[in-house]
Amino acid sequence: MKKVYKERLFRIITGAIAVMVVTAGLTSCGPAAEETEKTIVAVTILPQAGFVEAIGGDKVEVVVMVPPGASPHTYEVTPTQMAQLSKAKVYAKVGSPVEFELTWMDKLIAVNGAMLVVDCSEGIELIESGEEHHHEGEAEAEEHEHEGVDPHIWLSPKNAMIMARHICDGLKQVDPANEAFYEENYTAYTEELTELDSELAAELSGLANRKFIVVHPSFGYFAREYDLEQIGIEQSGKEAEADYLVRLITEAKEYDIRVVFVSPQFSRQSADSIAREIGGEVVIIDPLGKDVPENLRNIKEAVKQALENNG
Repeated sequence: MKKVYKERLFRIITGAIAVMVVTAGLTSCGPAAEETEKTIVAVTILPQAGFVEAIGGDKVEVVVMVPPGASPHTYEVTPTQMAQLSKAKVYAKVGSPVEFELTWMDKLIAVNGAMLVVDCSEGIELIESGEEHHHEGEAEAEEHEHEGVDPHIWLSPKNAMIMARHICDGLKQVDPANEAFYEENYTAYTEELTELDSELAAELSGLANRKFIVVHPSFGYFAREYDLEQIGIEQSGKEAEADYLVRLITEAKEYDIRVVFVSPQFSRQSADSIAREIGGEVVIIDPLGKDVPENLRNIKEAVKQALENNG
């Protein structure tokens, strides 16, 4: 039923695009429009928009398919977004298995077969879901019951540099006249990310307790980068079963974990329940902040404060 609904929605959207594109074309003709034309770059999520704007500056216009506040696990595109996409020269996909891309990528490409598709994940070592944490005492079979790949690759400065490199190369390919501009901005941005990586490593290195709890386990790459361990309440995108929650609460008490992190795109109901059981509090951290360096600092500060207060 869900598949039929999505196919019907896609037909409605593509049918509406023709009218919207024609209307847009009638209002954008003429020399003035050509003189101010920017390279339109479509991206899946907000952090990628930050990468594109850092590198492309005033020479790009970004279309974000999953808007602020929405979840890339469930979002459905709109006719307006499809019309915008039809004019894009580049689509920078995350490339790791983000559910939005698994569901929509073929349809998005069908709308604009001429746009360059850039895979931002190329060259990044992906994390298998469930790889980040296993409860002590679990059987080997249980440890490998969760399949799939963690898609949240942008939550690491080193990965962000790789993603930005792919975006820079894509912009240079479709707009070679501004190649030097893009390369200069990329260099400055990677210098910022390199300094950030050193800063985060230094500030997180001396913590005695290195485990933290989060509802939706989005921070596996952040944890791997800085030798931390995230404990996800959700399991394979589903609510945890009762026996898992019992083990989680026991482990949290054992390590005196007093903070449960939750992302603003998800319900905090389970976070509130766990926090009550462990006598702790719920803290919001956002995996989808647009300004990636600033957001990673915010995540670092929240995690560091939580871990310093443990024990």
